[in-house]
Amino acid sequence: MGDLPVTGWRLRGTVLPSGEDTELWIDGDGRISDTPLPGAEDLGSGGFVVPGLVDAHCHVGLGPDGPVDLDECERQARTDRDAGALLIRDCGSPVDTSPLQAREDLPEIIRAARHVARPKRYIPGLAVELDDPALLVDEVRRQAADGDGWVKLVGDWIDRGVGDLAPLWPDDVLAEAISAAHEAGARVTAHVFGTDALHGLVGAGIDCIEHGTGLSDDLISEMAARGTALVPTLINVETFPSIADGASKYPDYAAHMRALHAGASDVVRRATEAGIPVYAGTDAGGGIRHGRIVDEIVALRDAGHPDPLGAASWSARSWLRRPGPEPGAPADLVVYRDDPRVDLESLRHPSLVLVRGRRVPVGSA
Repeated sequence: MGDLPVTGWRLRGTVLPSGEDTELWIDGDGRISDTPLPGAEDLGSGGFVVPGLVDAHCHVGLGPDGPVDLDECERQARTDRDAGALLIRDCGSPVDTSPLQAREDLPEIIRAARHVARPKRYIPGLAVELDDPALLVDEVRRQAADGDGWVKLVGDWIDRGVGDLAPLWPDDVLAEAISAAHEAGARVTAHVFGTDALHGLVGAGIDCIEHGTGLSDDLISEMAARGTALVPTLINVETFPSIADGASKYPDYAAHMRALHAGASDVVRRATEAGIPVYAGTDAGGGIRHGRIVDEIVALRDAGHPDPLGAASWSARSWLRRPGPEPGAPADLVVYRDDPRVDLESLRHPSLVLVRGRRVPVGSA
């Protein structure tokens, strides 16, 4: 890792999203300076400077076989960093990754603590499981205290008694739990594949929906009116057919998952057209490998998102209440030789990565 010179760095390039040719100064604390720094070391001129990419749905601490140790958590975060993702909203993890938050060479991780689910209604071993739905309110308060301003609910999952996706929580309990999270200063998001659970979650004032493949026109209208965000995780949705292939015992569920997969891109298109804020998230961890944020950006573009790069950079940073490249902000920046607004594939080849003002290796993503 390249430490900062005592007096900092000088970097000149086209800063996005403004598109202005700008000279940036980065002080010895790794923050952007509002004044030139005499004696600063030159990092070069030219290229396109992008506020560090954001993976808004990621699971540091989760591997294909379940929870992983902290060394593997570090490797996962480093893989995401090498792909340009310098801010991660960790959307539920069975591992306490807070020790990584002190690392100056890793992405900033915004933790949502543990998923909250019902017994036998989510992936085994990952969530806090509540026997009684009435316990949700108190558990949400605990998770709000354990996380970094987010709580993650499992909104629907296969109910084997029904043979298809079904909601986990009564609407009145959801309303009370989401209100409790808001009182604690936290926002709430939920894993939802189908449609039925969405009515109660959106009506209860949830802040974000993950996946959202079952969104209907009326739900899209309500989310747009409320300002509810969507993180569609399109590269994870690509796994739905294989999930269906492995669920032959539940033909209704299998057919439902295939139908949700077929309509996912159209959901994103309708959501963005309606004005729903839609952000990029890979769902890395488990079945999705880390470091695929560019794949998700490309998938958003292909689904009709009008600003897929912003959805994984400046817009997502604003939504997560993190600054862009402004005076006093940490210098979390990625530089590309070619304009990524013209060719998103250029995002796969950063020429410079700064994590809180410190150079990290490039070319390993």
